[in-house]
Amino acid sequence: MTRNLAATFGLIAFSAAALSAPPARADGAWSRSSGGSGPYGRTWSSSGSGHCAGGSCASSQQVTGPNGNAWTRSGSSGCAGGTCSRDATVTRPSGRTIDRSASWSRY
Repeated sequence: MTRNLAATFGLIAFSAAALSAPPARADGAWSRSSGGSGPYGRTWSSSGSGHCAGGSCASSQQVTGPNGNAWTRSGSSGCAGGTCSRDATVTRPSGRTIDRSASWSRY
């Protein structure tokens, strides 16, 4: 039960960090860091950075959960010729990866 709860907490922290990242400015860079505490005073931390140039953006984030296990995410997005796409890879503390990609038309 403890392992599942810790994994769930880590995923929630990772999702919160990824969703709370500030939007990148056109042709700009950003970075952020955050942290907090959960049940029983256990802490987590997150950091991320990214940049945009020429119509494409790239970013990476890392979240370290209460057990010291880190989740990382790297991704990119962009639009060209009316088609947009995004790609991301999430690496779990175990080293296993989850790849996601999508594309769509702007018109």
